[in-house]
Amino acid sequence: MKKTCVVFFLAVISFSGFAQKGKYKIVYNVYYDTTNGNYEIFIMDMQGKNQKNISNYIGLDWVYRTYKDKIFFISDRDTSCKRCYKLYEMDQEGNNVKKISDLVLEDSWMDTRNGKEMIVSGRIGREVRVQLFLLNLADGSYKQLTHDTTGYYVDPLFLPDSKQVVFRYRSDRRNRYMKTELYIMNDDGTGMRQLTHYPDNDTTNSSGEYHAGPPRWNPEGKFISYMSFQKGKFEVYGITPDGKKQWQITNGKNASGWHDWTPDGKWMVVDISVPGKKVYDIYLMNTKTQKMIPLANTWRYEQAPSFVEVKR
Repeated sequence: MKKTCVVFFLAVISFSGFAQKGKYKIVYNVYYDTTNGNYEIFIMDMQGKNQKNISNYIGLDWVYRTYKDKIFFISDRDTSCKRCYKLYEMDQEGNNVKKISDLVLEDSWMDTRNGKEMIVSGRIGREVRVQLFLLNLADGSYKQLTHDTTGYYVDPLFLPDSKQVVFRYRSDRRNRYMKTELYIMNDDGTGMRQLTHYPDNDTTNSSGEYHAGPPRWNPEGKFISYMSFQKGKFEVYGITPDGKKQWQITNGKNASGWHDWTPDGKWMVVDISVPGKKVYDIYLMNTKTQKMIPLANTWRYEQAPSFVEVKR
């Protein structure tokens, strides 16, 4: 959960005419107590108001996926094993918390197929690590999808047809300095091929930062977005599912990182590093103008935001 701090141009725009401002809220992760390693999950409205801690657990809670009005998160509660995370669900008030499965998860993004099934990166014992699993959200049962135990499979994302999966992969799971790229394959584990290719002439990424970060889907442009440390800083990039077109989305002085899109793809919520503060704040970006609206802006680390539908 580490990223390098750099700079970004900040511009504020009005919410006037923003029709979706009451339709969605934003959930995000806060490094609440650095002494005890306590991460909490917060929620706020689209204007950045009414910020509220909804997890209230002394330990690690981290939201990695929402589906409609549901919040899915990993947590080390109910276990004495260090860095042994299980999948949980809760509502937007932090109530009705329930454990979904006993499968131990890696510290990884995940995705759902129709709210019935989740694709996750998980482990079984000491030998089966960072492998992809299909997890039934109703009964917690699971099926292992990848079986290359030397490989590193994390941050899976279903494409809209739900028949293809994009994920981060490298062939040696123990070598964190090896380039980890985005790959794509069928939902049965076949047809795996490389999608992104980090520039060979870029020598700025010597500390093992993201070559290709967790993938997200933009439904308007029908492309995959991801963060990458290139030319000495993090920015958000885009690539088409066929890999034929690749481009830089954000471009400024600050590091753009983990992010999410509204279902129409017109707005992106993203964590931004702030120079001098050595923390991350949450911003809302209008994808047409690329102007930024500051939302969560405190002395704490605020990261990995996601949109969640307001329950009616």
